[in-house]
Amino acid sequence: MSNSNVFDDILYSKSVFNNREVLRFTYIPHQLPHRELQINQLAAILVAALKNETPSNVFIYGKTGTGKTAVVRLIGKELEKKAKELSKKFLDRSLEITIEQFENGHNKLWRNIYNNFDFSEIYGQDLKNELTKSVNYIYINCQHVDTQYRVLTHIANAIISDWDDRLPLTGLPTDEVYNRLLASIDEFGGVTTIILDEIDKLVEKSGDDILYNLTRINNDLKNAKANIIGITNNLKFTDFLDARVKSTLGEEELIFSPYNAAQLQDILNQRAEEAFNLDALDPTVIPLCSALAAQEHGDARRALDLLRVSAELADREGANRVVERYVRKAVMKIEQDTVAEVIDTLPPQSKLVLLGILLNEEAGSNKLTTGMVFDTYKELCKNLKMDSLTQRRITDLISELDMLGIIGTRVVSFGRGGRTRLIQMCIPVHSTKKLLGKTDLLKDIINFKPPVQSTLL
Repeated sequence: MSNSNVFDDILYSKSVFNNREVLRFTYIPHQLPHRELQINQLAAILVAALKNETPSNVFIYGKTGTGKTAVVRLIGKELEKKAKELSKKFLDRSLEITIEQFENGHNKLWRNIYNNFDFSEIYGQDLKNELTKSVNYIYINCQHVDTQYRVLTHIANAIISDWDDRLPLTGLPTDEVYNRLLASIDEFGGVTTIILDEIDKLVEKSGDDILYNLTRINNDLKNAKANIIGITNNLKFTDFLDARVKSTLGEEELIFSPYNAAQLQDILNQRAEEAFNLDALDPTVIPLCSALAAQEHGDARRALDLLRVSAELADREGANRVVERYVRKAVMKIEQDTVAEVIDTLPPQSKLVLLGILLNEEAGSNKLTTGMVFDTYKELCKNLKMDSLTQRRITDLISELDMLGIIGTRVVSFGRGGRTRLIQMCIPVHSTKKLLGKTDLLKDIINFKPPVQSTLL
């Protein structure tokens, strides 16, 4: 019987990668090409924290993959690093003065104390603790932390050092959570910067009360200061905010424009130096990944994913070099993975509507209307013993599927007969049906035969 493990050959096989993690969008490099302007602008705002002054609130706009989060997190690391440097310099100078006082003294008893005890520890630790509390930088992704209660507890727990004092994730009145948050920030002292990434998700889920409270938090703090950085890829997001929140939150605004192909190439070249072994990339690979990502609104995340997946596909085939054909295969794989993720996260009612469209198209209905989809949807609900939504609501769900690119719609006119919307699938029917069939809700009706329906055309 063999003692070999299924991973042995894969684990010890040669790879084109030196450090794969460098190509993840979560990796923050020491430099961010073509974002020097935004880095300097944000640093100029946040430098106030190092002077124990309140920085302005900042609102950051930009499409996905334009470097917003990377810049904010890089600045956070630099800010905390500089705060520690300043603390150490201040502490060292304080100790120098104290030691001079002892060395210049002639009292034998004091000299004995100085020689036998670690004075820097006795005197300096409390001072150091106070000084290193000057800056706190708290990052929150509001796609995951999307309620007022969770945001407040997340901020408080990021500050509270004693595990036993941390706030529970549920169960307390919101007012109490807010008051304990204030107490935590005041005890910490200095300046706390709160980053709310994908802030639009928070407002969509919970409204803007949380932003109103946070933008006015300095009115309630006694011994500390705080500011907010909001990040969104929705350029119209602030149109839906209360005017008071909008004016306070947007004291400063930064815009991140999409990268062009040449800029994306610089970004990939920088990452590739660390990510790959020597001569692992064909010279055509990075320009191709950059050009393809530039077509997708200048998304650096897309460019990095293309390069990483291309190399992973080359690795799996045992190739010692990534060439252009692996990039082409990576495009197909990423699109399939994206579609699968979108479909998997659809609400149940949207999945039923999509299945209704898919089944009609599979049955040969190439002139599918909203009314036909609604009729099939009602039959599916009846089979599942579920309450059905109204036709108006189903029309809204069809529009949402259209915006996601899963289906396509077009309005046609019948003259005096009015106008109607025709619907068709934009992704392969077979693979979509396979994905929907994995859902517990739909697996028993995945092969349902829609009623025979006539079209208006």
